[in-house]
Amino acid sequence: MNHDGNNKIKLRDLIQNKIDEDTFEGKYNASLRKKVLFILSLAAVSVIIFFVAVGLGAVDIPLVDTLKVFGNALFPNLVGEPSKSYYSEFIFQGRMPRMLLVALTGFTLGVAGMIMQGLLRNPLVSPFTLGVSTAASFGAALAIVLGTPVFGNIMNQVVRIGSVRFEISDVITILFAFIFAMLSVIIILVLTRDKNTSRSTVILSGVVISYLFQAGIMAAKYFSEDSQLREITLWIMGSMAKATWGSILLLLPIVVVCSIYLFKLSTDLNALSAGDDVATSLGVDVPSLRRRGIIVSTFMTAACLSFTGVIGFIGLMAPHICRMIIGNDSRYLMPAAGLMGVVILSISDLFCRMIIRPTELPVGIVLYVIGGVFFIWMISNKKWSQRI
Repeated sequence: MNHDGNNKIKLRDLIQNKIDEDTFEGKYNASLRKKVLFILSLAAVSVIIFFVAVGLGAVDIPLVDTLKVFGNALFPNLVGEPSKSYYSEFIFQGRMPRMLLVALTGFTLGVAGMIMQGLLRNPLVSPFTLGVSTAASFGAALAIVLGTPVFGNIMNQVVRIGSVRFEISDVITILFAFIFAMLSVIIILVLTRDKNTSRSTVILSGVVISYLFQAGIMAAKYFSEDSQLREITLWIMGSMAKATWGSILLLLPIVVVCSIYLFKLSTDLNALSAGDDVATSLGVDVPSLRRRGIIVSTFMTAACLSFTGVIGFIGLMAPHICRMIIGNDSRYLMPAAGLMGVVILSISDLFCRMIIRPTELPVGIVLYVIGGVFFIWMISNKKWSQRI
């Protein structure tokens, strides 16, 4: 009991900043407090944006009614219904699945970018710059064009669990996206297998891979029908329009399981940050670590991008912003990068829905602009340019 009480007091003092920063332990606790508060702040901001976003769109729902929708669903005897009955349908059938897809995708890209940067020890690595996003989109485009001719009527079948619909075509699309995303990573690892390979070579390899799969996407568009062409085009620009409860229930276990597995690698990632030789001397199987980390992060990325299309630069921006604030400790950097990805993508998606409503702007357009500016800043910044 005393031990538990001391832990509670220590955590309370840590949050309230009742620590002595003059001692070594005090400095460590001060650093830990900064990391914990930063992660909690990102989580709070993500929740706030979520509630704001589900209430805004072609039809604005007042915040009070938004809260009543959730309150009435959870506690029908305590919370009354919203002022208009269709508000509940708007939120639960349209906006809530979309915002959950935004959250899962943003978290996935932030985590995947941080993992890839740590494994390859390159600050410019991300699912986008390595060509993973383009390769996954090519796989999805191939599933759209060749799905019915290859798999037949199975592409049109739907499995129902309660009121939730699972489309077999979604599962096949995820599989195609993962196969080609993994293919792009394998090609890059083969091209850069030499230990003396420069970091610039890794990025250039990713650019070349992107061009190759971009050519495949163009070919898929050329041979597609009108409806397929429109779907592929939306994929390339990045869109959250395919959000459904079925897609959320498919992605949620993938993201949760993969994230837990990657978090277990955080200690080895910290050792790897000191160099391959140091990590090996500490008992880390570096080739196995890289292989497992990249495969898992690629799988979760491909799964999300098979529903959203090309979402660029979040995997590059989120880890860097968090690293500048809380440092390189992977145990804290990973959840922080994931939550930062949620914040960036949520704000971008909300902007795209509001700027030309009642229609919406593809979120990929905004992220290309933001990411391009951020990339230029990284190149021009002396601190980061020296690490490239």
